[in-house]
Amino acid sequence: MLDAGDGSVPPGVGAIVVGHFPLASGEWISPHSHTHHQLAWTRRGVLGVAVGDAHWVLPPTRALWLPAGVVHKTGATRDAILHGLYFDPARCHLSWTEPTPVGVDGLLAHLIVHLGRPNLAEDARLRAEAVVLDLLNPLPATPIDVPIPADERVRAVADALLADPADGRSLDAHARAVGVSRRTLTRLFVQDTGMSFDRWRTHVRLRAALPILAEGRPVSHAAHVVGYATPSAFLAAFRRTVGTTPKRYLNAEAGRDQEPAGRKPGSAVLRGLPR
Repeated sequence: MLDAGDGSVPPGVGAIVVGHFPLASGEWISPHSHTHHQLAWTRRGVLGVAVGDAHWVLPPTRALWLPAGVVHKTGATRDAILHGLYFDPARCHLSWTEPTPVGVDGLLAHLIVHLGRPNLAEDARLRAEAVVLDLLNPLPATPIDVPIPADERVRAVADALLADPADGRSLDAHARAVGVSRRTLTRLFVQDTGMSFDRWRTHVRLRAALPILAEGRPVSHAAHVVGYATPSAFLAAFRRTVGTTPKRYLNAEAGRDQEPAGRKPGSAVLRGLPR
């Protein structure tokens, strides 16, 4: 895991600064925060961002808004170049206070690259920044939370499933493996994670499947890798948990035509540094 250093923001002119950070597959930057708001995006590959128990998978069609001061870690499930847009809170009148996914279409992607040019004139930069703010539209899909249990017996079961989401052992089998009764393990799972065993395992499987799908692999392959007998069973679990299909989730189609609550037309009001 890479050291995030002091979390400093690259220097630049204007309210938005763009940084570029290459990440190899499987490489993660250690938990850190920034004094600036950040929009994390990759032009190629697949990023992962974790804030506590919440985890987001970001193909090029999605970015994640991270408010200033939020501790997070970022990595790549495929070789990627992290494009970090850093927004000066004193000069950026946005109101998102929680990590929020943002859809990235062709225009926003081009503007991010445009703002990363070192020779961009100041007046051109300021015009581009204004358009970027107008294009930041939140997506309604929520992250897939996987709370990590504290009890060592539940943690042993959790570690086994995190290592192999396709582990098909029943709750009874896991209980026997850690030396407790089914009833005790059921109670401890809810007590430590706020979820039943089945729901927690579903979250683990869906989170493990997202990077596979983001790399363009078919649903049938992802479903098999994470332990579902059929693609239809996987799709039903995904829709039930996330509220949309994997295709819509990863292609940023969900909510594209919805106006965020509290936002006026033409304004840039948001709900709510890896490097």
